[in-house]
Amino acid sequence: MAPTIASLISSAEGGDRSAADALFAVLYSELHRLARRELARGPGATLGTTTLLHEAYLKIAQREGTAFPDRPRFMGYAGKVMRSLIIDYARSRQTVKRGGGFEITTLGDEGGLPVADEKELQQIGAALDELEAVDPSLAQVVDLKFFAGFSLAEIAAMRGVSERTIQRHWEKARIYLHGVIRQTLSA
Repeated sequence: MAPTIASLISSAEGGDRSAADALFAVLYSELHRLARRELARGPGATLGTTTLLHEAYLKIAQREGTAFPDRPRFMGYAGKVMRSLIIDYARSRQTVKRGGGFEITTLGDEGGLPVADEKELQQIGAALDELEAVDPSLAQVVDLKFFAGFSLAEIAAMRGVSERTIQRHWEKARIYLHGVIRQTLSA
């Protein structure tokens, strides 16, 4: 019988490296979808989905003492790690030392999806960091909905609350983020 995600999370938190690897393998396809969604909102096709996924895995595996009591928190954290990697990547692309505006692109299966500009991505990232400091629960809803691509119904099921509750949290988070970004733009 295969171990459950909860038991893998528990063992991985206890320092069992093989459990951490098994957890990653079990969630690989879902994490790959999350990475593809992150890149669709990111700086373009110069960073591959698999590269982002593997970089996120390395970052997650290096963290000491990070607890994931359940799948939603793990997926929320993975989305946050991918978001931070994309923002860091966008920042590094903007430096003159690294070629600034030079962009290598490839044709991929994400063609035609809207791509956020690097400055917008940084503003969203900073606003989400601020929201997380104020209300981590709302920030996780944003990570799960906006970055991980889960529906409000899926998030509600993960959290064991009504869809209407998650809808209210989503709206509250959007209002907060809009205010922070608006304040940033006017400063």
